Amino acid sequence: MTPENELIFLALGGSGEIGMNVNLYGCQGKWVMVDCGLTFADPGYPGVELILPDLSFIEERAGDLLGIVLTHGHEDHIGALPYLAADLGVPLYATPFTAGLIRGKLDEEGLGNQVKLHVVENGGRVALGPFGFRYVPLAHSIPEGNALLIDTPHGRIFHTGDWKIDTDPLLGTPASAADLTAIGDEGVLALVCDSTNVFNGEASGSEAGVREGLAKVIGEAKGRVLVTTFASNAARLQTLGEVARDTGRQLCVAGRSLDRILRVAQSVGYMKDFPPLVDFDEAMRLPPREVLIVATGGQGETRAALARIAFGQHQIKLSEGDLVVFSSRQIPGNEMAIGRIQNTLAAAGVEMITERQAHVHVSGHPGRPELEMMYKWIRPDILVPVHGEMRHMAEQARLGSALGVPNVVVQDNGTMIRLAPGKPTEIGRERTGRLVLDGDVILPADGTTINERRRIAANGQISVAVALSGKGRLAADPEIRLQGIPVEEDRDAFVDDARDAAAAAAVTGERDEDRLREAIRLAVRRRATEWTGKKPVVDVLLLRTA
Repeated sequence: MTPENELIFLALGGSGEIGMNVNLYGCQGKWVMVDCGLTFADPGYPGVELILPDLSFIEERAGDLLGIVLTHGHEDHIGALPYLAADLGVPLYATPFTAGLIRGKLDEEGLGNQVKLHVVENGGRVALGPFGFRYVPLAHSIPEGNALLIDTPHGRIFHTGDWKIDTDPLLGTPASAADLTAIGDEGVLALVCDSTNVFNGEASGSEAGVREGLAKVIGEAKGRVLVTTFASNAARLQTLGEVARDTGRQLCVAGRSLDRILRVAQSVGYMKDFPPLVDFDEAMRLPPREVLIVATGGQGETRAALARIAFGQHQIKLSEGDLVVFSSRQIPGNEMAIGRIQNTLAAAGVEMITERQAHVHVSGHPGRPELEMMYKWIRPDILVPVHGEMRHMAEQARLGSALGVPNVVVQDNGTMIRLAPGKPTEIGRERTGRLVLDGDVILPADGTTINERRRIAANGQISVAVALSGKGRLAADPEIRLQGIPVEEDRDAFVDDARDAAAAAAVTGERDEDRLREAIRLAVRRRATEWTGKKPVVDVLLLRTA
């Protein structure tokens, strides 16, 4: 599909899910991409940590792709670039802080000289074919959160990225109500808008309020305090620096991603007054009342600093009377991993506070009152909810319609929408999907490798080696090896039974090796099912001797 004299919107990620945001706009034969993010794997992807978007649609049209414009530096908006951008072969555009994060990622993958990265000044502009982009700063939990005001021959699009309203932000200066009203006065065809917090009846709140809550909690603590938050939440890191100074504590940072965020922020002019840090050894030598630790891992990540601290695998140690503050929202799906860490901390006598007990976190996404204000300021003809599961996007569409937006579009990944000319219309469905980063290899998320791994994880695996003489007789007893078969103390008896089944199937006189291998496989799996109720993966190695 090549866009003609029309304006097309197509999400390849982030619509129908939270994370992995990839949005395409097409016009006059050309495409531009806004963001290229990833998401994190759940237990349904054994052995996998990162999920990437399947960009097959635009890879097949890479000659018509003009560039990738990035709204801000969160992983769900830039995280896929080190793995996918080089294949697309187009330049990237980002403001200084976001560009610094991207540059570090590209350099880590050895792609620093292969992918062109253009730094756009805050509030700057980019011209790409029939598209013109202007960066409009909005408040978020990371420096340089931006909306994109996109000029096209068919009208202007206001693509919000991730945003909130914060009247007292710690980092940066977001566009004011007057600025956004002026944009609306000039006319906006479509508002493409974050849906994450549409069910929140209250505004997300200001980072300044979190500073007060954290200062109270930390100021009252008697022992060491560890605060865990999203590494990319530089505003929260700045808050904690100020709270450390206010409460007379020395600051220690635990987590490579926190180090990177701090380094990049300071390199482009943010957080210049951040207090000096102490290392792990100094943090442990200081009196407990004089140290504040900031650590990654609040979502239960097994390799992050908090998990390693909780399980005694880190230089930082916590003991009875110390306090851990979870200054972040618990992402759905992470409850068990977080609970495992919290239970371990509780067993050691460590106290914990979450956002349920004190005002120690605010979201970076807009609640309903903020969405209502955005509609009032921008006054679009079309509302396209994105960045949410289907329930979030459908609810935002209902909200927008109730508040007078003339046209609302409920779409998901792969739904091709013609925004103009005429009323917004679905004009087709394109293939989308997920890829996994498995070690150093990118694979289909539902391909052979991952499906095999799921089957092994669910049912276990049996290897059978059978040696036959040239006359079709057993040259030796079959060898059986088990992994993950639930026989425990009956293991030896089961192996003997499986060996007998393999032997009986092997001497039936069948000469075709494929049929013989399948007969052995089925015989052993049948015996495993009788013993366990499971249907394990059975691999058969057939050997013939002279």
